[in-house]
Amino acid sequence: MNPTTESFPPAASRCDVLVVGAGPAGSACAHLLARAGLSVLLVDQHPPGRDKTCGDGLIPDAHKALARLGLLDAVMRRAQPVAHVGCVGPRGGRIDVPGSLAVLPRRELDALLLQAARDAGARFEQARFEAPLEADGRVVGARLKRGDDIAEVQARWVVLATGAVPKALTAAGMCERHTPSGVALRGYVRAPQMVGRIKALEVVWDKSVRPGYGWIFPAPDGHFNIGVGVTDSHRDLGGGKGRKKDVNLRAIFDAFVANYPPAAELMRVGERIGEGDQWLKGAPLRCTLTGARWTRPGLLVTGEAAGSTYSFTGEGIGKAMETGMLAADAILAHRDDDAAVRAAYEATLTALKPKFDLYERANRVNAHPWLADLLIWRARKSPRLLARMSGVLNETSNPGNLVSLKGLSRLFLE
Repeated sequence: MNPTTESFPPAASRCDVLVVGAGPAGSACAHLLARAGLSVLLVDQHPPGRDKTCGDGLIPDAHKALARLGLLDAVMRRAQPVAHVGCVGPRGGRIDVPGSLAVLPRRELDALLLQAARDAGARFEQARFEAPLEADGRVVGARLKRGDDIAEVQARWVVLATGAVPKALTAAGMCERHTPSGVALRGYVRAPQMVGRIKALEVVWDKSVRPGYGWIFPAPDGHFNIGVGVTDSHRDLGGGKGRKKDVNLRAIFDAFVANYPPAAELMRVGERIGEGDQWLKGAPLRCTLTGARWTRPGLLVTGEAAGSTYSFTGEGIGKAMETGMLAADAILAHRDDDAAVRAAYEATLTALKPKFDLYERANRVNAHPWLADLLIWRARKSPRLLARMSGVLNETSNPGNLVSLKGLSRLFLE
């Protein structure tokens, strides 16, 4: 038995809320619920401290969510603070967009979020979600598995925060799209000699990485997170099925390194963290609040399982925590009124959906990198446009307007 978990099967087979998935969404949700006095069981198939393929960037929405949880100071004591996002276009043009930013590897961030949820009173079990328990058309708990052991836990509410892999969504009858919205590949490189030379969250658009982008983010202790991402990576074949487009992430990564000199130097002088080719890890992305039903009686879907990642930037940590807390808010506000809980949660996600749609519209930059050149060229000449780009980071500006026909025409007037 893992000493960091409770006994399995659980000593208490009943709770107010069963939260499945101990990533940012699940831990944030469990934290608020437990802090309010509800009995919460938080489960994850992995032990605490598991790794997660991610860019690790904490942009302003993540800072806001961490502040609400009372964890911002603790995270920032361990994170690498960053002052800018460095946007680099295909022709080498660059603009540094200011923002409140940081980098902390997900292994550390998720462990901190989980421990905070446990400190607030949530119990943690290492277990895998197998299927919901149902009675009279309502989810009333779940069947969990660890090793050969099976346990049934009764719960007033089940919250699925199981990330981009659709297995749990499918088992719960909530999956509407089995294929991901996008895919990403990342690795860590230790290169103390590059500290101070790569200082921003560098996001690079180039024909060689089309229809995606590359990144290098400075992490704590002389480490760097380097990777590539491709959104809209699968063709929709209908019925929730899809087929991967002709996208080879490793080839895109190699092209990124070959065509972006700082990436080439980082790989030349740095030490790869991991064994052999396994130092690079891939992961699916679920974006734009699509691909899954959000609720059914007794069950809420949150975080990346609900599609909480922005398609344009691939940023998902802040929105995962935000949607997890929205699920908790709905339960706390209406407790035993099933219809009211579902309506309140769906209303908050519906209110967020237009913002996700705008980031989806802005996603055309990834497919047409010349748009990045145009934005960078104008932003270097226009403080107003730079302020608007900073507003995208802070969620005070409309990202879709930057690359709409109207927005593009305005670039020549600012």
